[in-house]
Amino acid sequence: MLSREICQQVLAAAVGTGADYAELFAENTVQHAINMIASKVDTVKDTVIAGVGIRVFKGLRSVSASTVDTSLEGLLRCAHQAADALGEGDAPMQIVLQERLFGDIHPIKIVPQSVSNAQKVEILKEGYFAAKEYDPAISQVTGTIMDVDHNILIATSEGLYTQDRQIRTRLAISAIAEKDGQTQTGSFNPGARMGLELFDSVIPSQVGIRAAKQAVTMVNAGYCPAGVMPVAIDNGFGGVIFHEACGHSLEASSVAYGRSQFTGKLGQKIANEKVTAIDDGTIPNAWGSINMDDEGTPAKRNVLIEKGVLKTYMVDKFNGRRMGMESTGNARRQSYAYTTTSRMTNTFIAPGTDCNEDIIASMEYGLYAKEMGGGSVNPVTGEFNFTVSEGYMVRNGEICEPVRGASLVGKGSQVIQDIDMVGSQLDMGQGMCGSSSGSIPTNVGQPMIRVRSITVGGR
Repeated sequence: MLSREICQQVLAAAVGTGADYAELFAENTVQHAINMIASKVDTVKDTVIAGVGIRVFKGLRSVSASTVDTSLEGLLRCAHQAADALGEGDAPMQIVLQERLFGDIHPIKIVPQSVSNAQKVEILKEGYFAAKEYDPAISQVTGTIMDVDHNILIATSEGLYTQDRQIRTRLAISAIAEKDGQTQTGSFNPGARMGLELFDSVIPSQVGIRAAKQAVTMVNAGYCPAGVMPVAIDNGFGGVIFHEACGHSLEASSVAYGRSQFTGKLGQKIANEKVTAIDDGTIPNAWGSINMDDEGTPAKRNVLIEKGVLKTYMVDKFNGRRMGMESTGNARRQSYAYTTTSRMTNTFIAPGTDCNEDIIASMEYGLYAKEMGGGSVNPVTGEFNFTVSEGYMVRNGEICEPVRGASLVGKGSQVIQDIDMVGSQLDMGQGMCGSSSGSIPTNVGQPMIRVRSITVGGR
């Protein structure tokens, strides 16, 4: 996208008022999406995002600027604006860039841009109509097939010059079931850091059926009783509980400023000994995987919690300065227009040794949360509230009738102490995580877990 020579000139301008670090982040991203509703293609949308972000550090001060003018004149203007905002000083730094190749552990077999819209529509239709025809109670279906080709270049005053290409594909089907004037929604949204070969393993019709089945099950369900009880949370997207209730509190953007329930607790036991939690950006072709983060640090497998003990945080360069810690490869941003900060990649509770059957059998009375939905969390206190998209009552160690309207209410630091059983079958779910540096693709995951006691909200 930009030559080393141009990047060197721009970085030299960025450190012109005494910055001790400068970074250039350039991107050219093509996003493609096809939407279906009312049994027909509704929209075909192409979006191109192109620009450059420049960031400078001086001690614990940081300034960011961005521009869509990628001419040398425009880039120098942007660099001077960042430098001037940082303040006056000398610029003794000499910048010599050397190219680094990180390699790619995420092979792409079928680049989405090489596939016609007609072929993508056929994939979308298969999922859409499988949901629509699943049951007469299905009143509405929406579907989207999307792909992203995200090309980035990073150059820094430390001499780094590198590039990466990130291709992701996703199919999303949502179904609404109606009965006696009431409606319930089901959805399934699998994705991966892959091309159209994703659909060699992800069968579109099964995506549609799963979404529709959830909607029909829930529209026929009674309301969940409220109370404090044990809850079994299934694998896959059930990992959103850890992601939201604990994961954000382990990001340096919260920890560095004391705005985290886990600040100052490295080496301490913060969870049940059955809990080992990992953030791993190196899983081949996983939705949240990266070859390098958005500061040019190689992706890593970071064990955050090991057998209940807090081992590390997720750290970016700037917040690492405040914490006295090296980057863990977790610096991420939605685009050049956002300022990079610490974020998750693929975050999950590691497999344990308990059997799913034993987890359910251990519950005399409780809730089985088969699918989790959205929610909210306060990273300072860890207090959260999450909806259960598909839930079932458990009585005498058996899964019984479906219930709707359930929610899980608690505190992150407490819930990880109350996880007392962890299954062996790890699965992951895909999502988009929003924070100060924008919306980024992240995986959440876990085996089935049991929380021995948690507040369940119901009708």
